[in-house]
Amino acid sequence: MRKSDSIIIIGSLMVVFAATLAVVYWPVFTIPNRPSDLWRPLTDLEERGRRLYIANGCTNCHSQYIRPQDWGIGAERISQAGDYYNQRPHLLGSERTGPDLAQEGGEHSDDWHIAHFINPRFTSPRSLMPRFAYEGMDNIKALVAYVQSLGGDDADARMEIQRRFHKEAVAAYERGPDENVKWLHSRVPKTWRAMPSESPATEASVARGEKIYQDFCIGCHGPVGDGNGPAAEHLYPPPLNFTILRRHLVDGKYIGGILYYQIMNGITGTAMPYFKKHLESAKIWDVGNYIMVNFINWRDDQLPTEGIPASYEGKEAAPVSEQPQPGPTEPGRGGAR
Repeated sequence: MRKSDSIIIIGSLMVVFAATLAVVYWPVFTIPNRPSDLWRPLTDLEERGRRLYIANGCTNCHSQYIRPQDWGIGAERISQAGDYYNQRPHLLGSERTGPDLAQEGGEHSDDWHIAHFINPRFTSPRSLMPRFAYEGMDNIKALVAYVQSLGGDDADARMEIQRRFHKEAVAAYERGPDENVKWLHSRVPKTWRAMPSESPATEASVARGEKIYQDFCIGCHGPVGDGNGPAAEHLYPPPLNFTILRRHLVDGKYIGGILYYQIMNGITGTAMPYFKKHLESAKIWDVGNYIMVNFINWRDDQLPTEGIPASYEGKEAAPVSEQPQPGPTEPGRGGAR
């Protein structure tokens, strides 16, 4: 076939027509225009928050579409066409610089979001997100309301759980620090309350834990673990002061399993989020070791554990009877003894 101007023009038009048919018209006739099982209309406050979300360009970094290959926060349900019913414009987004928000509602507490919008580094020290304090508290609350609506009926169910446990958490906090810790411990299954750390509090483990603490925890719990990080003034109940935990050993031991369980699952109803989708198991044990050694002045790796140790632990994981029996670290001393 000889190339000519007419063939190039006709061929280009056919390509454009085929693409338009596939991308524009075919979905119109094949995708049902009805709400999904979790869709609900937005309230006036949530709608105002949505407009602020669009005006601030949040779609430049956040998508609202859970794909089959996703596994992070919110990946409990693949997004469906009906989730976006009556949205003009839809906010699927294509950039995933920040986490996907399709199911964000109820994943965090309201006060966590307020602190996060004021300055994202308060709750997520490694965050690239800009600060939105300039919007003022009224607009921030509208943004929070919109974000907490994402997920529709599923988000509402999560928010109901957050509110229910928030009442318990506030009541426990207001009874005093010791009663608060007792309530926190009562939320942990008995098996975990008596479980020592799975990983020895070696110098390497504590050093790794320090880096994890700085990356995820310091904004709320503060550099010395007293709960006075920069986010604390926006959170109620405030973050836990780790230094009082030395008074609350379970049967004269504990700590490792309790810290692991609550870092893994968070404290629903408070600003303490779960980290089971952020941190691998070994990192949770390491940050628990760092908290124990540096803030609680205690270590529980002298307690017997069962099973085969990880290969990287080497001689540090020898049976307890073959190791020196460590005790509490000296106050103010960092690192493992």
